[in-house]
Amino acid sequence: MALDMDTRRSSEELREMLREAEERKILWEKHFRSESMNIKKNAEALRNYTALRGVIKTLRWALNLSDSNGIKITHPLD
Repeated sequence: MALDMDTRRSSEELREMLREAEERKILWEKHFRSESMNIKKNAEALRNYTALRGVIKTLRWALNLSDSNGIKITHPLD
């Protein structure tokens, strides 16, 4: 039994993931800023918002796009 080890994603798939990550980031930011949460929920919202910022930066880097300020992303970990 042979396994297909080609895990590359198309640029269209990556663009769709980027769109979804940007939408989710906005929702988590709204949730965080709503000020109607306890400390645990607030920490969860902030953690997810921050994680999605990293996801977005990495997807933009993989697609050779600039950041939201128009600056080229030279390395996703910087």
